[in-house]
Amino acid sequence: MRDNYLEDYFTFLRFPSVSTDEKFAGKVRDCAEWLSKKLEVVGLESKLVPTAGHPVVWARNKHRSDRPTVLIYGHYDVQPPDPLELWDSPPFEPVLKNGYVFARGATDNKGQILSHIIGIQETLQKDGDLPVNVDLVIEGEEEVGSQNLGKFLNDNRDALKCEVVLVSDTGMIAPRTPTLSYGLRGVAALEIKVTGAKMDLHSGIFGGAVANPATALARLLATLHDSNGHIAVQGFYDNVAPLQQWERDAWKKLPIDPDSEMLEETGAPALFGEAGFSTLERIWARPTAEINGMGSGYQGPGTKTVLPSHAMAKLTFRLVPDQNGDAIIDLVKTHFQKNLPPGVTLEMRSGHHGPWYLTDPHSKFGQAAQRALKKAFNKDTALIREGGSIPIVSDFRKILGVETLLIGLALQDCRAHSPNENFPLENLEAGARMNQAVLRELAG
Repeated sequence: MRDNYLEDYFTFLRFPSVSTDEKFAGKVRDCAEWLSKKLEVVGLESKLVPTAGHPVVWARNKHRSDRPTVLIYGHYDVQPPDPLELWDSPPFEPVLKNGYVFARGATDNKGQILSHIIGIQETLQKDGDLPVNVDLVIEGEEEVGSQNLGKFLNDNRDALKCEVVLVSDTGMIAPRTPTLSYGLRGVAALEIKVTGAKMDLHSGIFGGAVANPATALARLLATLHDSNGHIAVQGFYDNVAPLQQWERDAWKKLPIDPDSEMLEETGAPALFGEAGFSTLERIWARPTAEINGMGSGYQGPGTKTVLPSHAMAKLTFRLVPDQNGDAIIDLVKTHFQKNLPPGVTLEMRSGHHGPWYLTDPHSKFGQAAQRALKKAFNKDTALIREGGSIPIVSDFRKILGVETLLIGLALQDCRAHSPNENFPLENLEAGARMNQAVLRELAG
């Protein structure tokens, strides 16, 4: 890795470009401006496009009508670094240790998008041009749901017309194993609040005569699943598309032991999930209902004999083909109303949502990506789905009318969204090779 590339990487990572927290807005803008200038130095035309939130960085080479156009998408915003006490080094002071760079955003997504920029930079230095027309679209709001990117795509639909989109914001199934992700789960969020009395009450004077919202919430949430991990909401699975046999066969041949690796990575005492499905099938191709947070009553040290006035929970549902997020939330709301314990009231508020994505890895572009990945890594490409969500890929399909190639560089233990996020330098280099090979293959 050339020293100047590492210097650029570290500079990129030092920006605390946390999009969800308004106090970081100036730093997010600084990061976007640095990135735009970096792309100009590389040899592209670049500009900041303002949005209602954080700006989009848009860069391109000189387009020619006799060659295909490829859009490369990434994001420069990052998750909050909390909890800070669990980091081994400051989250925005990158540290190189045993070939890995540790910092917030190291993998998600600064390391991955920078590898594409390095690949483009080296090609321009060597050849003076790229084999295809390229648009780089790097947003600052992916971690808050890409709320303004759809409008940017709509406003610039004609200028962004392309044959295919490349995204490196997903994972590799194993180190040094090229991976093409052809499916993502969708997501739909819901927040619920259970209310009893108009104020917190003395649990000795009122306990036993007034319903406890915390208890009611626990009972309500317990109705989401049966003892086999199956979601007990009526109609939840009605539109779930079954896995194809070639997928099951391909996943069984992957060079991993998913059960033992997941146990080692998570530290969980055992795995648990929907009965009748393997671990990979559960996380890639089956829907879930998850409680992300709960709150009620006294949380301080010692004891306070209180009967809380209310209790709340935040939930998300991962969705698979052919589920609809709005329909699922409606089913869950009906289920909760039906199962609400007596003595309390229930408020429910829908949150953000994003659709699932599925494309054909055996298409013309999918095969081109597999050839390029094999050249870059000297190994056959693993074909997988992923459990996470990238709602913007459905916007690329809906607004621009094109499919997305998800060619990720994140390792399974990269700790994205967690303390000590990391990215191996060898993947930064491999990503640059991958960019060059993919653009050559897509050029025909």
